Amino acid sequence: MGVLYGYYAAADDRDAVRAVVRADDQPVGTGFDQFVIKGIDPAVELLPAEALITGRDHDEVTADPRRCALIGMVGDGEVVAVSLTDTFRDELAGFDRTMLNDVAVGWARSPQAFYGTPDPDPYILADFLTDLAGLATRARTEGHRLYCWICP
Repeated sequence: MGVLYGYYAAADDRDAVRAVVRADDQPVGTGFDQFVIKGIDPAVELLPAEALITGRDHDEVTADPRRCALIGMVGDGEVVAVSLTDTFRDELAGFDRTMLNDVAVGWARSPQAFYGTPDPDPYILADFLTDLAGLATRARTEGHRLYCWICP
Protein backbone atom coordinates (compact mmCIF):
# COMPACT_ATOMS: atom_id res chain seq x y z
CA MET A 1 0.00 0.00 0.00
CA GLY A 2 2.86 2.41 0.73
CA VAL A 3 3.45 5.03 3.37
CA LEU A 4 0.68 7.57 3.89
CA TYR A 5 1.43 11.15 4.92
CA GLY A 6 -1.33 13.30 6.36
CA TYR A 7 -0.50 16.99 6.33
CA TYR A 8 -2.70 18.83 8.79
CA ALA A 9 -3.16 21.93 10.93
CA ALA A 10 -3.61 22.02 14.68
CA ALA A 11 -3.71 24.72 17.35
CA ASP A 12 -0.51 23.54 19.03
CA ASP A 13 1.59 20.44 19.70
CA ARG A 14 -0.81 19.11 22.32
CA ASP A 15 -3.73 19.46 19.93
CA ALA A 16 -1.66 17.89 17.13
CA VAL A 17 -1.12 14.74 19.19
CA ARG A 18 -4.89 14.19 19.24
CA ALA A 19 -4.77 13.61 15.48
CA VAL A 20 -2.83 10.37 15.99
CA VAL A 21 -3.40 9.29 19.59
CA ARG A 22 -7.15 8.79 19.46
CA ALA A 23 -9.57 7.66 22.13
CA ASP A 24 -12.58 7.61 19.79
CA ASP A 25 -11.65 4.84 17.33
CA GLN A 26 -11.83 7.31 14.44
CA PRO A 27 -9.26 7.23 11.62
CA VAL A 28 -6.05 9.20 12.08
CA GLY A 29 -6.57 12.91 11.42
CA THR A 30 -10.36 12.87 11.71
CA GLY A 31 -11.64 16.29 12.69
CA PHE A 32 -8.53 18.15 11.55
CA ASP A 33 -8.03 20.26 8.43
CA GLN A 34 -5.88 17.82 6.48
CA PHE A 35 -5.07 16.09 3.23
CA VAL A 36 -3.36 12.75 2.67
CA ILE A 37 -0.74 11.84 0.08
CA LYS A 38 1.74 9.05 -0.63
CA GLY A 39 5.44 9.53 -1.17
CA ILE A 40 6.16 13.04 0.13
CA ASP A 41 7.96 12.60 3.42
CA PRO A 42 8.38 15.88 5.33
CA ALA A 43 11.95 15.02 6.40
CA VAL A 44 13.38 13.99 3.02
CA GLU A 45 11.29 14.80 -0.03
CA LEU A 46 9.87 18.07 1.28
CA LEU A 47 13.27 19.56 2.23
CA PRO A 48 14.15 20.97 -1.22
CA ALA A 49 10.70 22.52 -1.62
CA GLU A 50 10.94 24.14 1.80
CA ALA A 51 14.36 25.55 0.92
CA LEU A 52 13.08 26.90 -2.41
CA ILE A 53 9.98 28.51 -0.88
CA THR A 54 11.63 29.98 2.23
CA GLY A 55 14.88 31.01 0.56
CA ARG A 56 16.81 29.29 3.34
CA ASP A 57 19.61 26.86 2.53
CA HIS A 58 19.24 23.19 3.47
CA ASP A 59 21.43 23.51 6.57
CA GLU A 60 19.36 26.41 7.89
CA VAL A 61 16.11 24.55 7.22
CA THR A 62 17.31 21.37 8.94
CA ALA A 63 18.64 23.35 11.93
CA ASP A 64 15.15 24.66 12.76
CA PRO A 65 14.12 22.82 15.95
CA ARG A 66 10.48 22.60 14.77
CA ARG A 67 11.40 20.82 11.55
CA CYS A 68 10.17 17.24 11.82
CA ALA A 69 10.22 17.29 15.62
CA LEU A 70 8.43 14.22 16.96
CA ILE A 71 5.13 15.36 18.47
CA GLY A 72 3.41 12.04 19.13
CA MET A 73 3.44 8.35 18.37
CA VAL A 74 1.09 5.39 18.51
CA GLY A 75 2.61 2.18 19.87
CA ASP A 76 6.01 1.40 18.43
CA GLY A 77 5.62 3.79 15.54
CA GLU A 78 2.50 2.53 13.84
CA VAL A 79 1.66 6.20 13.37
CA VAL A 80 3.87 9.18 14.22
CA ALA A 81 3.23 12.91 14.10
CA VAL A 82 5.90 15.51 13.38
CA SER A 83 5.87 19.29 13.19
CA LEU A 84 6.60 21.48 10.20
CA THR A 85 8.32 24.83 10.67
CA ASP A 86 6.41 28.02 11.26
CA THR A 87 8.71 29.74 8.76
CA PHE A 88 7.60 27.30 6.06
CA ARG A 89 3.93 27.79 7.00
CA ASP A 90 4.24 31.57 6.83
CA GLU A 91 6.28 31.69 3.62
CA LEU A 92 4.05 29.16 1.89
CA ALA A 93 0.88 30.96 3.00
CA GLY A 94 2.16 34.20 1.47
CA PHE A 95 3.78 32.63 -1.58
CA ASP A 96 2.63 33.67 -5.05
CA ARG A 97 0.51 30.67 -6.14
CA THR A 98 1.35 31.31 -9.79
CA MET A 99 4.98 30.45 -8.97
CA LEU A 100 4.22 27.04 -7.44
CA ASN A 101 4.56 25.30 -10.82
CA ASP A 102 8.08 26.73 -11.18
CA VAL A 103 8.95 25.61 -7.66
CA ALA A 104 7.61 22.13 -8.46
CA VAL A 105 9.85 21.88 -11.54
CA GLY A 106 12.92 22.86 -9.50
CA TRP A 107 11.89 20.53 -6.71
CA ALA A 108 11.46 17.60 -9.12
CA ARG A 109 15.01 18.16 -10.37
CA SER A 110 16.49 18.35 -6.88
CA PRO A 111 19.09 15.64 -6.27
CA GLN A 112 18.27 15.66 -2.54
CA ALA A 113 14.74 14.35 -2.90
CA PHE A 114 12.87 11.42 -4.40
CA TYR A 115 15.62 8.82 -4.13
CA GLY A 116 14.68 5.85 -6.26
CA THR A 117 12.01 7.75 -8.18
CA PRO A 118 13.31 8.25 -11.70
CA ASP A 119 11.21 11.22 -12.74
CA PRO A 120 8.87 12.77 -10.20
CA ASP A 121 5.96 14.44 -11.95
CA PRO A 122 6.13 18.23 -11.46
CA TYR A 123 2.36 18.48 -11.99
CA ILE A 124 1.71 16.19 -9.04
CA LEU A 125 4.22 18.15 -6.97
CA ALA A 126 2.56 21.44 -7.97
CA ASP A 127 -0.84 20.06 -6.92
CA PHE A 128 0.65 18.99 -3.60
CA LEU A 129 2.19 22.44 -3.07
CA THR A 130 -1.13 24.09 -3.92
CA ASP A 131 -2.92 21.92 -1.35
CA LEU A 132 -0.20 22.59 1.23
CA ALA A 133 -0.30 26.34 0.52
CA GLY A 134 -4.05 26.34 1.09
CA LEU A 135 -3.59 24.46 4.35
CA ALA A 136 -0.80 26.87 5.39
CA THR A 137 -3.00 29.87 4.64
CA ARG A 138 -5.89 28.51 6.69
CA ALA A 139 -3.53 27.54 9.53
CA ARG A 140 -1.88 30.96 9.66
CA THR A 141 -5.28 32.68 9.61
CA GLU A 142 -6.43 30.54 12.56
CA GLY A 143 -3.13 30.89 14.44
CA HIS A 144 -2.46 27.17 13.97
CA ARG A 145 0.71 25.27 13.13
CA LEU A 146 1.39 22.63 10.48
CA TYR A 147 2.05 18.95 11.15
CA CYS A 148 2.34 15.66 9.33
CA TRP A 149 1.22 12.25 10.54
CA ILE A 150 3.02 9.30 8.99
CA CYS A 151 1.53 5.83 8.72
CA PRO A 152 3.98 3.25 7.31
